[in-house]
Amino acid sequence: MALTDRELDLMAVLWDSGPSTAAEVQATLATQGIHLAYNTVLTVLRILEAKGSVDHLEEGRAHRFRSLVDRNEAGASALNRTLDRLFDGSAEALVAQLVQRPSLTRKDLKRLRKIIKQQLEWRRHA
Repeated sequence: MALTDRELDLMAVLWDSGPSTAAEVQATLATQGIHLAYNTVLTVLRILEAKGSVDHLEEGRAHRFRSLVDRNEAGASALNRTLDRLFDGSAEALVAQLVQRPSLTRKDLKRLRKIIKQQLEWRRHA
């Protein structure tokens, strides 16, 4: 599943807010500093529907759109594309880039170390 940045913006609203009308998505995006015309929001929702990422229920004259794709599934797909395109398939290079970010705190790094240790232990017994 490949989603554009704009499609991800709209999907994030559906993941966070649940089923929403195009007007509700537009209003939520505006609070995030993303100002899109109503027709643009509706067009992107229709594209997402054609891709099988969302569907809608009719609610009077409006349509209430809901995500058919789990956030984690979309994240895994985006991560795999990033891994292949930017890091030549090297998870080590991606993780090295990630852990060198100045925004990561010591606490963040300790949690990441714990996750890696758990994976090493699990794979040792697998």
